[in-house]
Parts: sequence; C-alpha cells; structure tokens
Amino acid sequence: MAKNTNAADERLNIKKTVLIGFGFMASSIAWAIYDPYVTTLLNGLLGKSDSIARWSDSLADSSLVSSLSGLLSAPGSENATGGAAFTLVPLLIGIIMTFDNVFGVIFQPAFGRLSDRCRSKWGKRRPFIFVGAPIAAVIFALIPWMPNIPGIMVTIILFVFVMSLWRAPVVALMPDLTPPKLRSEGNAIINLCGGVASAIGLTAGTIVAGIAGVLSLEAKGENGNIPYVFLLGSVVMIISTLVLRFFVQEPDSRLPVQHQATDGKAAAEIAAPKLHLRDLDKAPRRSLIFMLLCLFFLFSGANSIQTFFALFAHEQLFPELTAEQSAAKATQMLLVFAVCSMLAAIPAGKCGKKFGRKKTILSGLIAFMGVFLLYVLSKEALQSNALIWIALIIGGAANMFITVNTLPLVLEIGGLDKVGTFTGYYYTATFSAQIAAPIIYGVVRMFTGTYMSLFVYCPIMFALALLCILSVKHGEVDRDAVEETVKELELENAD
Repeated sequence: MAKNTNAADERLNIKKTVLIGFGFMASSIAWAIYDPYVTTLLNGLLGKSDSIARWSDSLADSSLVSSLSGLLSAPGSENATGGAAFTLVPLLIGIIMTFDNVFGVIFQPAFGRLSDRCRSKWGKRRPFIFVGAPIAAVIFALIPWMPNIPGIMVTIILFVFVMSLWRAPVVALMPDLTPPKLRSEGNAIINLCGGVASAIGLTAGTIVAGIAGVLSLEAKGENGNIPYVFLLGSVVMIISTLVLRFFVQEPDSRLPVQHQATDGKAAAEIAAPKLHLRDLDKAPRRSLIFMLLCLFFLFSGANSIQTFFALFAHEQLFPELTAEQSAAKATQMLLVFAVCSMLAAIPAGKCGKKFGRKKTILSGLIAFMGVFLLYVLSKEALQSNALIWIALIIGGAANMFITVNTLPLVLEIGGLDKVGTFTGYYYTATFSAQIAAPIIYGVVRMFTGTYMSLFVYCPIMFALALLCILSVKHGEVDRDAVEETVKELELENAD
C-alpha cells in the first residue's frame, strides 16, 4: 500500500498547479503589454520633446560623440552619424524602462522574506497577491491615458512599485505547494500559464481592434486603441486573482508547520530540505554566486530584446507603418516566440528532470546564441529578414528550456524553508540585469545608429551566461538522499 501511495505522490498534481499558475498569469499579461506599448508611448512623447531634441543636437555636435558614433555605427546604417540621427530618446527610454527592475531589487527580496514570516488564515503568499494585484490592475489601465511625460512617469512609478510588492510571493506559491523533485515540472506548468497570458497580451492589440471593428467604433486620440489594450490586461489580472482566491487553498500559516503533515510522505517533504545546508558553505555559495551571475547576463540579453523589439520592428521590419501599427505587428511576432515557449514548457521540465537542470539550461543558451547570430549574418549577407522567424521559433523554445530550470536550481541550493528568501535572491539577480540592460543597450543603440545591434549584443550576453553556469556544481535534486529519508520516516511511522 505504501508503495502505491509513493508512486502516486511521484506525479505532479497538474490541476492544482494550473490553478496556482493563474497568479503568474496576472503578472505575465501585464508585462507582455507593458514593454512593447509603453516603449511606443514613450517614444512618441519623448520624440516630440523640444528639450530632448536640443540636448541631442548639442551632444551630436561634440567631437567625442561624433567620433564614437562613427566608430560604433553598424555597416550600411543610414543613421550612422549626424545630428538628426543621433538622439537621446533610446537611452531615455532604456532608463525609464528600468524603473520596474529598480523597484524589484529594492522591494522584492524584502517582501519575499516578509511573506516567509507571514501568518494568516490565507497562507503566507496569497495575502500579498490579493492586495497588490487589483491595485496594480487599476493603475495599469491609467498609463496610456496620460497626456504628457510627467503624467506617464507618475503612473509608471506607481505601477511598478505595486507590482514589486507581490511578485516574489506569487512566484514562491508553486514551490511552497509542490515537492522539491517535482518543481521543474511544476515550473513548466507555471510558465505555460504565463505563456498563455503573454499570448493574450501580445494579441491584445488585434483583439481590441477586432472588437472595435465589430462594434464599428473609431479609435480616438493619437494613441488609437492602445488604452483599451491596457484595459484588457487589467481585466485579465483581476480575473486571475479571483481564481487564486476561490480555487487555490494555501495552508493556514498560523499553524506550526509540523502539524500540517498528515502522512509519512508529507513529513518527508518537510524533512527533505534538512539534507541541504542551511548556512551555505564555500562550495554551494560559489555555485549560487555563479548561478546568479548567469541569471544576470541571461536577463541582460533577454530583457533588451523584450524592451526594444517593438522599436526594432518599426525601424527594421515595418518602417512604412505608424508606430501603433508597427507595435501591433511586433506583438504578433512576439506571439510566435510565446507560443513556441508554451509548446516547449512541458518538454523543458521533463528534460530538466531527466537530464539535469544545468545541461538543459546549457542547451537552451547554445540554441539561443546560434539562431540570433544566424539571423544577423543572413541580414548582412542577403539583406533579408526571413530568418527572423526562425530566430523567434527556436529562440522561444530555447528560452523555456532555460527559464523552466533556473528558478528550481536556485531554490534547490537554498532549501524548502528558504523559498521566499532565495526567490528574492533570484529576482535580485534578474532585476539587477534588467536595470543595467536597457541603459547599456540604450547607449549601444545611440552610438550604433541601428536596432540591428540588438541581435549582436544579446548573443554576447548569452555567451557570458554560458561561461558562468559551467561553474555551477549544485542545484540538482539529490534523489538518493531524499528516497533514503522517505524510507527512514516510513519505518518510524510503522513503529
């Protein structure tokens, strides 16, 4: 009988994990809409600023800027040098787009630790989600209605602050409710849910345009249907939060942890983390540091693509379209990336379980670098954008092979009782990267004069991430030790 019970416990509870994934959906749809459309809104507002135009012209006339522009300009770029080509707008957009990550670095670890110590009948994580997500949804809907730079800056700052309050708790919810050795598979389901939300966000412009067409509504204002795209995202955020409220049960965190275990297997899940070092010694600490560095470089590349892809599409792929139209086209292209990520989510989790998390992450990094560099070479040699689709398809799958396995690897180093804390470490590394990346790439774009440089900058970051993960020696599940502990606890229960 015990054998059958253990076999059943080896399987992931998919239904429960999908319901938990609605929390990640609430976050994912917001960011899927935020990056392409906020950069488009900022590009329009900053591009019309007379002050920014004067600053750009003044800098373009300096000998240092002129020399750097000529040195770093991409071959064949029509915007290599010159006053009109040199603009501070990409750099300023990059700086503004770091705000969410700045707030994440400052507040996310603190609220991760706070949720570890939270005691309520709703559990440790859900109280933060129930408060933060609805407020964030309301502020999110207000962003595109701001008519000037100060207005949009205030709403962006408020939005990213509130989002930072509940991001670590919502991510920590799945590991809390899932046995350690099933977390890669569980994280695959969570990322699949996030992919669904991202797909909705990336098609939000098309969905809104379709609804407007059916209802014979005309877009008003220079932003067209963009405000309704944000409204759609807010509605999905609130619905997802309601699913967590009524269909996901988190244990009452006011009760002692040991009282929540009702059988030998549950007790084993609690005892298993004791196999890990509570206070990391030199070797695990070294693995953690290199893993966090890997995450830094990985997200430095990935975030730059996510942040600037809409502007890349407008410059390189759809220069004949308006900013709103090219943003909608760009989000449709990113949908291909998201769909491929979703399709790869389950295989990525299974590969992480079968072959190991580190090997699976390495395969994703190599694939990512290869297809991006292939696109750049084809663009330069053939003057064709055809391979951008190959880059999006393979890159989407590779992205999931990396993403599904990075968080479980970090959490495995820390142990179950430090899930919130190590989730905070994870996001400190990723948010630090996302603070630096838009600014660094903004400078690169400013001097190269073309967004094609995006597909050279990113493979360089991925190569650095690959070098770092080669030094990671911890983070895989010690199956033999866990099974031995389970057997010992079963014998104790039998006695």
